[in-house]
Amino acid sequence: MRAVIQEKQTLLLGEAALPKVAAGQLLVRVHAAGINRADLAQAAGRYPPPAGDSDILGLEVAGVVVGLGEGVADFVVGDEVLGLVRGGAYAEFCLLESMLAIKKPANLSFTDAASLPEVWMTAWLNLVEIGKLQAGQRVLIHAGASGVGAASIQLAKYLGAWVAATAGGARKTEFCRQLGADLVVDYQQQDFAVVVKEAGGVDLILDGVGGDYLAKNQACLNTDGQIVLIGLLRGVSTDINLGQLLMKRQRLTGSTLRAQPLKVKAQVAAALRDKILPALNTEQLKITVDCSFNWEDTAAAHQYIAENKNIGKVLLQVF
Repeated sequence: MRAVIQEKQTLLLGEAALPKVAAGQLLVRVHAAGINRADLAQAAGRYPPPAGDSDILGLEVAGVVVGLGEGVADFVVGDEVLGLVRGGAYAEFCLLESMLAIKKPANLSFTDAASLPEVWMTAWLNLVEIGKLQAGQRVLIHAGASGVGAASIQLAKYLGAWVAATAGGARKTEFCRQLGADLVVDYQQQDFAVVVKEAGGVDLILDGVGGDYLAKNQACLNTDGQIVLIGLLRGVSTDINLGQLLMKRQRLTGSTLRAQPLKVKAQVAAALRDKILPALNTEQLKITVDCSFNWEDTAAAHQYIAENKNIGKVLLQVF
């Protein structure tokens, strides 16, 4: 089969072995694949796939079922599906655990469908399952114009929270406001910690940035608040104010979706199927796709994201 492979730090179309479907799995003919920061990190050698996972990039797909593993009862060949995968999405064919597969609504394109699993499951896992977000709480979402940020702003508002977001530049800050953020801070112009603290602080912070954001997060986090760290765009090392952590009873939690057990991923996939998709269908929530690239142009797509040009989700069209 054809797949996006890496040769001397260059991403290009090449040949790869067709994956063999195992018990409980679907073999999917990929029509579209989502691009995530994790893909960029893996391509750069900073985020190797877990043992046993595909070396091919890509963590989410939408496509058509062409093969069934033993024991699969809820799907048939020809079903249109979307789902989170263990790598391998940048290819003609990809394996998808049936426990994570969701039948694609007929009104969604494959591109829109492929934009959903990673961002909405990440938002649900970290805001709801880990952050225990409740109506009336105050939340800060960093990188609000990213795919995960856009989903997280919407989900937090949908669940009744007051939401602050950070973004860089006029276009991205306006995008966050249109998604419903109550306060948007342009981090290029303002110190978000000062602005958020003056606005009353927050109870939960979803941080995909890391690095020196920790000290500022602590400064605007209320007593008994929690920081959920999901990314490291600004680096892996920084200082932490242990006195503030202690006296304000702050919690710092690291979280990655990819390393979660299948059972946990299945629970979050069920939330996407049963909670998020119905709200998207009634337009209480909305899909935020920035653009899509042909898979021949995967390197350009990665560069587009690396340069922070995207507002929302970027996809690959696989032909």
